[in-house]
Amino acid sequence: MSAWLPAAPCSPRSCVEATASVTAVPRAVLRIVAVLILLVAGLVLFPVVRRLPVPPRERIIRAWCRTVVRGAGVRIRITGNAPPDGGLLMVANHISWLDVPLLAAVRPGRMLAKSEIRQWPVAGTLTARSGALFIDRDRLRALPDTVARIADGLRAGSAVVVFPEGSTWCGRAQGHFRRAVFQAALDAGVPVQPVRLHYRLAGGPASTAPAFVGSDSLLTSLWRVVSAHQLVAEIGVMPVLAPHAETDRRRLALAAQRAVGLRGEGHAGLLGPL
Repeated sequence: MSAWLPAAPCSPRSCVEATASVTAVPRAVLRIVAVLILLVAGLVLFPVVRRLPVPPRERIIRAWCRTVVRGAGVRIRITGNAPPDGGLLMVANHISWLDVPLLAAVRPGRMLAKSEIRQWPVAGTLTARSGALFIDRDRLRALPDTVARIADGLRAGSAVVVFPEGSTWCGRAQGHFRRAVFQAALDAGVPVQPVRLHYRLAGGPASTAPAFVGSDSLLTSLWRVVSAHQLVAEIGVMPVLAPHAETDRRRLALAAQRAVGLRGEGHAGLLGPL
């Protein structure tokens, strides 16, 4: 348990479905190679793409993110649309590392990310270059500065992407939205965009295979995803919550949580007033 981000009770052993089989190995290897090629290509081309005007730059980023997810063997279904420009706090439930490119496929933005992601190979460098706002999860005193930096990004017209549950959950168990980041939207006077993420098997039930929880390593989680057969990522872009639609951050967080369908069980009692 960190100072201000909760730990979900989900674990690979109790929550996550195995996907590996002997017949899936060649396909999984090809998918990993495809993802690595796409990530390296993104890293090489990013300095060029970032110099483009905003509309074509964001079209390229959205297309690239969708291609990365498809390269991992996951189909994408998006319903609804986010505002194409202006400051926007995009909030979503958090299940997997796949959530990050999926939200960028809706609208590219600055990610609020844990500082450990800087150390991820390739993806960490890409995240840093994208303008991510990194946080030290073990420093409670850093919270006001983090909220202020988010508000500054929103005032500058950026979309800022946040996972207010504070941890990844398996998709069956759920957390609830912490309040602090919603203060940034109130301070900047920008709308909140709730997004619901859901993973399932094509024509079948929900799947926890993409979940990145507990003691999972990134490589283990990646292998489980690329080994899966007919995974579908569903992204529901809900109606925006207008600036000052709610009078305080608690009500705003609750409205966004309800919009994405979270029941807010889990470790609710540990979350405090943040």
